[in-house]
Amino acid sequence: MSNLIHRFVPKAEFASYEEFKENFRIVFPDNFNFAYDVIDRYAEEEPEKIAFIWCDDHENERICTFKQLKTETDKAANLFKKYGIRKGSAVILTLKSHYTFWICLPALHKLGAIAVPATHMLKVRDIVYRLEKSGACAVVSISEDGLDLSFEEALLQLNKTNFLKFNVGGNSKGVEGWLDFEAELAESSADFVRPTGDQAVTNTDDMLYYFSSGTTGFPKMVCHNFIYPLGHILTAGYWQNVSDNGLHYTMADSGWAKCVWGKIYGQWICGAAVFIYDYDRFDAGHMMNKISKYGVTTFCAPPTTYRFFIKEDLSKYDFSTLRYCVVAGEPLNPEVFEKFKEFTGIQLMEGYGQTELIVCIATLPWMTPKPGSMGKPVPCYDIMIIGADGKECDVGEEGEIVIRVSENPGTENISALPPGFFACYKHDEAKTNEAWHDGFYHTGDTAWSDEDGYYWFVGRNDDIIKSSGYKIGPFEVESALIQHPAVLECAITGVPDVVRGQVVKATVVLTKDYKDKASDELRQELQDHTKKITAPYKYPRIIEFVNELPKTISGKIRRVEIREEDSGASKKK
Repeated sequence: MSNLIHRFVPKAEFASYEEFKENFRIVFPDNFNFAYDVIDRYAEEEPEKIAFIWCDDHENERICTFKQLKTETDKAANLFKKYGIRKGSAVILTLKSHYTFWICLPALHKLGAIAVPATHMLKVRDIVYRLEKSGACAVVSISEDGLDLSFEEALLQLNKTNFLKFNVGGNSKGVEGWLDFEAELAESSADFVRPTGDQAVTNTDDMLYYFSSGTTGFPKMVCHNFIYPLGHILTAGYWQNVSDNGLHYTMADSGWAKCVWGKIYGQWICGAAVFIYDYDRFDAGHMMNKISKYGVTTFCAPPTTYRFFIKEDLSKYDFSTLRYCVVAGEPLNPEVFEKFKEFTGIQLMEGYGQTELIVCIATLPWMTPKPGSMGKPVPCYDIMIIGADGKECDVGEEGEIVIRVSENPGTENISALPPGFFACYKHDEAKTNEAWHDGFYHTGDTAWSDEDGYYWFVGRNDDIIKSSGYKIGPFEVESALIQHPAVLECAITGVPDVVRGQVVKATVVLTKDYKDKASDELRQELQDHTKKITAPYKYPRIIEFVNELPKTISGKIRRVEIREEDSGASKKK
């Protein structure tokens, strides 16, 4: 790892998981600011070190060194300052995977402003909610998908007239009042002076607002302070296992928290450059071509991506530089693990975390992966699985994942919290206290641990099905169904039942080869298939074929919507 990491981790090398868990510590400098203490430091000490490599589907590319990045972020900070953005100002960034995000984010850090990353898939209703919740005074947005028009309509609904709007990637589509960010940046001065006095940043200042995915209601606004980037030393250095001068690629655009998990903070601190692929639409072959062409060394993606990879002819791609791969977002199907290992020789290492956290449970380099298991707790995170009675669960017993946190929400004592831990749900004390109370943060996720201390994800608490005294997690059944060639994707939910309390229902999207084959015979075939792979009591007694599943804008399945529809239909009967 780079020499820089030793400023924050006095001992960066460990011989075993036990030694790592016992001795790993992060030093929190006073008034830490990632933009100055990482980017500008590299620019001073290793100016030609590569920060990022960006490309798209149209033969465009950009390679940026830390020297160049310092200049660009200083210019952007001056540009924002020119238009009145200061410490505490909230700015929405809807930039997809355009390289401008990696300029704007650190520039806002330099000012002490608050970045509010958001997906380019937002609808007017989503934008209104985010504007109201964050109090944003500005937006920097890509010029596509009618985003400018959606923002205009949202601003009109809120009667916001004094709002700063920057456009990236070309002129706005005939909408007045949008400034050309790239043109303005080119004219901006690179002579930026770090703010002092009441504009200086402290460790406890708000730095980043991310909206949770909202699978059960309106998204919560997760607040992270300026210490947050240091927590991702664990994510990048010890889960993703990035290396100095390596090239890391995490598949996530800038609207999701996974982006800052995998494309900036921990990777740069640990010395790796980040790869940014700004694709128009996902294509497994195109993505593997880019990984091969640019020499990606470490890679992170959800299991679905690897499922698409192994359906390709992997012999066509050069993975000679690829040495380490990790996976998160849902439990990994063992079949995918084995097929990917067979083709590449690389074992997929799973991990778990939330928008509120960093990777806090992971399969780490010293550990033998167990496909489907998240791994073990990382250092600094005191993690338990507790039952409904509040007591710690025995081996094999399902319960909620909780994190022991000694301080109360809103604490100013940064050192008392695990590194990377969120500050609060901003402007929502009730939600903060609901999740974080009595010395524990409640993740809302159900899991169990085995005799070796590995954790196994079962599902969100709200998603657990209780049928005839059994507790059934959706992921295990979904994983079984997906192995059938007819199933493209599916969602498992519980349906009320007079006798059993609930029965398992599968809402299934069929693959193109089976689109016209939905029938009672196929339902029976899927039920029999599930019984062969998992415990028979878990098979779906009800199977509904649909064209698509209800999802959040981040792509997560909204099982709650399926449950609500089924409940409504049941009441009508």
